[in-house]
Amino acid sequence: MALTKKIQIDGQDVIFRASAAIPRIYRLKFGRDIFKDLMALEKSIKKNDKDKSDLDIGSLELFENIAYVMAKHGDDSVPDDPTEWLDNFSTFSIYQILPELIELWGLNIKTEEVSKKK
Repeated sequence: MALTKKIQIDGQDVIFRASAAIPRIYRLKFGRDIFKDLMALEKSIKKNDKDKSDLDIGSLELFENIAYVMAKHGDDSVPDDPTEWLDNFSTFSIYQILPELIELWGLNIKTEEVSKKK
């Protein structure tokens, strides 16, 4: 069961979707493990001051990739190129959007666990 969440970025409603397909989509698109990347990103965010926005470039790229995959999964009209998608926005705060994506992903995982137990 997929979960969706609409988040407003620069006045635009963006639909993000989480499902069991996300890890595969992410792996095929970026050749990386989304679980490891989300954990690394959460650690990086916790140790940085949200008012300074001083995340390293690697963490920012992980965030952009995760956000892109969840947005593309939620809306087929999202371009196939992450850079083209990101070009639709001015700089947006990782600290505002990432927690919502992590929450969405967490709800998805919880739903998957409950379904397997039945």
